[in-house]
Amino acid sequence: MISPDPFPAAAPGPQDHTSVPGRGTGVKPCVAVLFGGVSSEHSISLITARGVLRAIDRDKWDVVPVGIARTGEWVLYGQEELEALLAEREITELPVGEQRASLPLGQRETELLVRQETARTTEVSRYRHVDVVLPLLHGPFGEDGTLQGLLELANVPYVGCGVTSSAIGMDKHFMKMAFESAGLEVGPYVVIRDRSWRTDKHAAMAEVAALGGPVFVKPARAGSSFGITRVDDPVDTTALEAAIETARGFDLKVVVEAGITGREIECAVLQGHGTDAPRTSMPGEIEVVDDHDFYDFEAKYVSEASAKLSCPADVPDDVIATIRERAAQAFEAIDGEGLCRADFFVTDEGRVIINEVNTMPGFTPISMYPRMWAASGLGYSELLDELITLALERPVGLR
Repeated sequence: MISPDPFPAAAPGPQDHTSVPGRGTGVKPCVAVLFGGVSSEHSISLITARGVLRAIDRDKWDVVPVGIARTGEWVLYGQEELEALLAEREITELPVGEQRASLPLGQRETELLVRQETARTTEVSRYRHVDVVLPLLHGPFGEDGTLQGLLELANVPYVGCGVTSSAIGMDKHFMKMAFESAGLEVGPYVVIRDRSWRTDKHAAMAEVAALGGPVFVKPARAGSSFGITRVDDPVDTTALEAAIETARGFDLKVVVEAGITGREIECAVLQGHGTDAPRTSMPGEIEVVDDHDFYDFEAKYVSEASAKLSCPADVPDDVIATIRERAAQAFEAIDGEGLCRADFFVTDEGRVIINEVNTMPGFTPISMYPRMWAASGLGYSELLDELITLALERPVGLR
């Protein structure tokens, strides 16, 4: 059962833990903040990192910003540099700097290494001991378990879900299978794999047409609404094929979901301390305005006026209780750790249907995850403290 209070008095907070590296020694734990990445959500990660670097408590944490370029190189990239880059153009890419960074694998003491390259020499030096990594990467090769596996090999704690739960939480197909196995209601959907599309696309489209309209065609392993198209009439094979090809531009595996008439309600989840149950925020409702057909990229990240959040959502108390309970169930269904945001539809008949979870939800100042926690009594900076402390409590490796 979930406590009606997301922060019951008996639950320890970050200030109650003295086993965190650096606590009581006068030395602040070092947090490496990773951002950027090779996915299509690279720019969103930069915006997320800007918000986090502005809010993180420097009196508690020694912060080292590390950017990952679209080419995959890790570079030291300071907050001032990031601010200047985004001030010029928010939808942009991180340049590859001269100071390349890396984490050695398999060492007991985790130190960030820096490689300084000039025309004549390459010099590698130990830069900083790292106690914990805060990965702010969205999408494939950052949020899907690949980066988490690297951090496990480097033997360094990190914020957020582990390898398996990150992979499941990134793949809309296997995510729905995990939900169904846990007894959660999901909407009708069709999966189109690359081989089936290449060998018999007409059969694939016929299966989608059986869902009725409208449908939402999505890359199976992408986020931030990239590559998503609404098709009002899936019998229109020209429109449907174009939507599928658009999604395949981001991922060769495609999920097509039947449209559900209902209100879009979200709920934020935080890992419990020790053996405590997951904690949930008050649910929030998204109302998309400004002529957006759905909660798309612009409404999420560009225009704060395009999406209106009401928290707590204006639904009956029993529906709020059900949403919070099922958000925690979804978190546990994917074996979640750290955090996730669970997204639901609530129909006119009162059915609560889970759509998806996001294991590294948007963390910009206008993102729904921190806004729901703020409305539940946990501010942006305090939320970061909590997530970092949870990561430091958790061992790396099999658990």
